Amino acid sequence: MDTLAPEKKAGTNGKNEDFLPIKGWDHIEFYVGNAKQSSIYYQYAMGFKLTGYCGLETGNREKASYLLEQGKIKFVLTTPYHPDNFISEHLKQHGDGVRDIALEVEDAESAFNETVKRGAVPVLEPTKIEDENGFIIRSAIKTYGDTIHSFIQRNNYKGLFLPGFVDASAKAVKGITDTGLRSVDHMVGNVELGKMNEWVRFYGETMGFSQLLSFDDKDISTEYTALMSKVMQNGTGKIKFPINEPAAGKKKSQIDEYLEFYHGAGCQHIAMNTTNIVETVSELKRRGIEFLRVPTTYYNELEARVGKIDEPIEELAKHGILVDRDDDGYLLQLFSKPIEDRPTVFFEIIQRKGAKSFGKGNFRALFEAIEREQELRGTL
Repeated sequence: MDTLAPEKKAGTNGKNEDFLPIKGWDHIEFYVGNAKQSSIYYQYAMGFKLTGYCGLETGNREKASYLLEQGKIKFVLTTPYHPDNFISEHLKQHGDGVRDIALEVEDAESAFNETVKRGAVPVLEPTKIEDENGFIIRSAIKTYGDTIHSFIQRNNYKGLFLPGFVDASAKAVKGITDTGLRSVDHMVGNVELGKMNEWVRFYGETMGFSQLLSFDDKDISTEYTALMSKVMQNGTGKIKFPINEPAAGKKKSQIDEYLEFYHGAGCQHIAMNTTNIVETVSELKRRGIEFLRVPTTYYNELEARVGKIDEPIEELAKHGILVDRDDDGYLLQLFSKPIEDRPTVFFEIIQRKGAKSFGKGNFRALFEAIEREQELRGTL
């Protein structure tokens, strides 16, 4: 059932120390088949601004990377130049997807040492990377699947983004306005059956996170499918990682579908905040982003379920926006269809009006909408 875990300080070892102080989300790196084309998609369809580039022209002979920004959100789209490297293997296995959920920290060496000594698998030892604008310290550890967490220490760097990146505003699509996306709210990982608690322990014991919420298969189920989920957060509550695993059901769940087509565990979706979800969703739809739809009957009892809200219900119904309430307020949310040909990664648009939860009251309607899409794909 939906339970709020007892509040703990960061570090589930019972100590009050926060051995991994995180300043916030640094950036999210996607490995994609064609970063140049993908950058145009994110600019036009989602309102991001192309601000940085790293590639052949800057001396990188292995990969091209495009930095896109909107509000506080930073996406890096990376594509390989050659077939015989890890990025190419990642693409072959997973298709386009999230490789790096990078976190900004005060001390990247300490973040690495503290997590590795608690069991994290190292990917990159603390490394100083510099150019004429100063230097950053970068380190990295593994999380679920082929996903990693980089720790970025940038207090001694005054450049655009990272050493090696140059201003790419001249390459940007002209005349594109943003769509109102402001920050990353949370990022969700899908893991294999029986692995959720293993990764909950990882975030608790290795990274000092605490459990915020827990949902079992009675909370997240329909007539046909079910899943389980636990939400982990860091000591400040800025970084939240829900972790899903499939549960037994009559048919194949959305988590099973993801694991089949991603060929392993990985980041399922990125939730992004907006201050006006109606305007944001309306603009995203106009630009071609497709969203899930719930039956119009969802709105018949909406006010009775969530109480008075500021937004006209007919406007929410027009766009298929979902609403839920908790003790702190309410939230509005909507989920895109997968943004790749593989039914894997998608986006959530969320507007919080006090609520700190994740929309438990919408789970059944949402997952029935996903099942309708699965049925069309023949993957239910």
